[in-house]
Amino acid sequence: MSHRPRPFLTRLARRLAAAATLVLVASTTTVLAQTPASAAVACEVTYTANQWNSGSNQGGFTASVAIKNLGDPLSNWTLTFDFPTTGQKYGQGWSATWSQSGTRVTAQNMPWNGNLGTGASTSIGFNGTWSGSNPAPTSFAINGTTCGGEDENEDPTVSLTSPTAGQTFTAPATVPIAATAADSDGTVSKVDFYQGSTLLGSDTSSPYTYNWQNVAAGNYSITARATDNDGATTTSAPVGITVGTDSTPALVVSPLSVAVPETGTATFSVKLSRQPAASVTVSTARASGDTDLTVNAGASRTFTTANWATAQNVTLSAADDADTSAGTAVFRVSATGYSPVDVTATEADDDLPGGDNEYIQRFTEMYNDLHDPANGYFSPEGVPYHSVETFMVEAPDHGHETTSEAYSYYLWLEAVYGQVTGDWTKFNDAWESMETYIIPSTQDQPTNSFYDPSKPATYAAEHLEIENYPTQIEQGVSVGSDPIANELQSAYGTRDVYGMHWLLDVDNTYGFGRCGDGTTKPAYINTYQRGPEESVFETIPQPSCDTFEHGGTNGFLDLFIKDASYAKQWKYTNAPDADARAVQVAYWALTWAKAQGKESQISATVEKAAKMGDYLRYAMYDKYFKQPNCTSPSCPAGSGKNSASYLLSWYYAWGGATDSNAGWAWRIGSSHNHSGYQNPFAAWALSNVAELRPESTTGASDWSTSLTRQLQFYTWLQSAEGAIAGGATNSWDGHYATPPANLPKFHGMAYDWQPVYHDPPSNQWFGFQAWTMERVAELYNVTGNAAAKALLDKWVTWALDNTTVGADGTYQIPSTLRWTGQPAGNFNATTGMPPANPNLHVEVVNHTQDVGVAGSYAKVLMYYAARANHAEARDTAKALLDAVWENRDDKGVSVEETKADYQRINDPVYVPDGWTGTMPNGDPINSDSTFLSIRSFYEDDPDWPEVKAYLDGTGPVPTFNYHRFWAQVDVAVALAEFGRLFP
Repeated sequence: MSHRPRPFLTRLARRLAAAATLVLVASTTTVLAQTPASAAVACEVTYTANQWNSGSNQGGFTASVAIKNLGDPLSNWTLTFDFPTTGQKYGQGWSATWSQSGTRVTAQNMPWNGNLGTGASTSIGFNGTWSGSNPAPTSFAINGTTCGGEDENEDPTVSLTSPTAGQTFTAPATVPIAATAADSDGTVSKVDFYQGSTLLGSDTSSPYTYNWQNVAAGNYSITARATDNDGATTTSAPVGITVGTDSTPALVVSPLSVAVPETGTATFSVKLSRQPAASVTVSTARASGDTDLTVNAGASRTFTTANWATAQNVTLSAADDADTSAGTAVFRVSATGYSPVDVTATEADDDLPGGDNEYIQRFTEMYNDLHDPANGYFSPEGVPYHSVETFMVEAPDHGHETTSEAYSYYLWLEAVYGQVTGDWTKFNDAWESMETYIIPSTQDQPTNSFYDPSKPATYAAEHLEIENYPTQIEQGVSVGSDPIANELQSAYGTRDVYGMHWLLDVDNTYGFGRCGDGTTKPAYINTYQRGPEESVFETIPQPSCDTFEHGGTNGFLDLFIKDASYAKQWKYTNAPDADARAVQVAYWALTWAKAQGKESQISATVEKAAKMGDYLRYAMYDKYFKQPNCTSPSCPAGSGKNSASYLLSWYYAWGGATDSNAGWAWRIGSSHNHSGYQNPFAAWALSNVAELRPESTTGASDWSTSLTRQLQFYTWLQSAEGAIAGGATNSWDGHYATPPANLPKFHGMAYDWQPVYHDPPSNQWFGFQAWTMERVAELYNVTGNAAAKALLDKWVTWALDNTTVGADGTYQIPSTLRWTGQPAGNFNATTGMPPANPNLHVEVVNHTQDVGVAGSYAKVLMYYAARANHAEARDTAKALLDAVWENRDDKGVSVEETKADYQRINDPVYVPDGWTGTMPNGDPINSDSTFLSIRSFYEDDPDWPEVKAYLDGTGPVPTFNYHRFWAQVDVAVALAEFGRLFP
């Protein structure tokens, strides 16, 4: 999954607890309130519990509780229910004030979710423990009124079976349309078939079919609409087809480039574009290049009038040789009457570091899967999607968005490809794609020349409750100066910022386009902007360049910021961990290219990585450049570098006017520091590797200071068991409030067990542990750093104690973590390490088989094992990778995920009373808006029927096998690195 930053004036992003796959689904209970004659209160409560066993007939569970008001509007509410057994205990909750007395559990609303209009919903939850058994509660009450009732009438279901998505026809075409439809509580009266909004025809009996004849050339969207005996209707997901005018037959070959392991094989597929009049023989032969690369199978494939559209594989092989260069060859696919198609094959040479290794071969197989267009990991523009699947709500709110995180993983994939094959063109291409699509160009940040480093931004408080937005801009609060803007301009000759924005709408699904044009894709967008309680289900998507073309009178600005007037503007938010990962990857690319004598091939790209690291220093600074130990908005403003924490905070951001005649631009850092974002390996590379040292006068020295500070931060946060706790903030509650007196401080910043976001609590996801400790392990592996080793000695022992890998290939790694206690005391030293924390503890609440986290975790173990000669860590890494490999499917690796959090699709999205606007597709935005209502396109998604059935109470919790780009790359890189480290 993805953790991402929030936008420009408030805390940044959210990773949902649903990132963890829970072991057992214990129960789901839905209760509706009956409505008495005088009824003011009527309700629906859905209780879903995911439990796990910890032995001896006991364990823990996480409960999600969805409350829907079916009666009169509520200004506050209290939920009560009874656990069926005395062994069930509440432990820790969120989004409500929870308590337990005996078996009675009570939850009272928070200030921000007490108002529930008729039909409005809210979601709350808690962690608990059980002994004996864990049955679900059977009765719930809201404000003393018991919930109960009957189900409503169910809508029909319908889906298209013909044509298939992407199918092509030749004009004048006959398009056979067919659908399946059913109704669980009645009968289907008819199925209507549409092209767009045009009715093509109907069928009243199964099988439901229609032949659309004489179709002209063009692109079409086909849907089926089922009507049941009660008049309820459901529309299927649309299927897009193309009717072309060109009748020339063509060979369809995918992918057009493959990596072939030396002594191994790789495949590509071939089929025909249209039905032939007679059988066609397709031949494949090497046209040029390395003779060690040959056709192993499928040199001749026959396609008939029946199987012409069924892909057949051609297998290439690479012979063993004694050289250390990676050969390439071009294979020509041809047939009589068809234009030939060339496939480029690159040898993954087993004489390169890593040797003749099964894990290197697995990497090349995954690499080919990721680059196979048929698998859908990249957009037509070559931008990596967050996931292959589109129905995806976690940190990005749609699968075909992408993040700077995904781009940093794209770089990692291509760097390892260069290490394995010696071909560095693809690494350079990946950086160029990143620079083209997700690093704003001068055109995208046009008014930076007006930026005044002595007045970087105007203060606006963050708030815990979403209902406190829009937040007031306050001119009277002192703001510090920006100490690095001028030296960056001197070094690079521009005021432009060289960093990635965190979120792209790759396919322009929302329709914002570029600066309101509605069509350009990918498009810069943003979501989170309203404090730590704002989950992804409560966000309002907005364009990064707001020209007031969409939204309300002032675009989307007055949903978030309260000001006297509003100006059209651009604004971008950087996720520092992604940019730091790009630098980290550049180090490995440089190291591997040097070993091959090819460093000159990537020198220009490595130079850009150093530049990115220079600008990444904005993440070291307090949001408004305030000095540390700030406990009120009136605390001292910073000057010089005394506002720097030298840690990687949750974000930095910058923006300005769209009007080139307007004289303003701004920049901010962040006051919140999460352990999961730190990257001491990138800090070491930027301060110690000549090719990666920034050009600015103080960049390298700042990163040297940061290296020590980050290692101190980890040590200050390391629990007695070994896991790393949350973080620290210089702005308590987001508006420089006074933190509780008992909290220890790190260089003036108060300890925060859940920095940045609270729904669910941050740092409860084990993925943050794996990601951040992987960077510590790389630092130790390359440099032998003693502080890094001390951290890893404890962390690895704790992680291994909570990991199991079965003989049958199954595995369990930590998922959700629970924290108690706090660091031992204040720490302010610039040298040395903090003491141990005997009273700071972590508990593993449940386990997961998340493939991406497993890949990252395996890298921690292998980097550590290779330097420390730790056999158990090495063997566990191998066992994990072997187990993950058993979860192969036709697109990569994946495990089934239960998505109970999709119950929040209908959650209300807070919009201030009186504010109205529209999304680009016409979806209204008002006080009645929900996550789904402002994203109605989800109702056309192929996965919507399964989610809808769950929401309607007619289907189980939806389960999906997701293919997240970052997760696939984490596994692929781990495989290659294991092969390199243990050849």
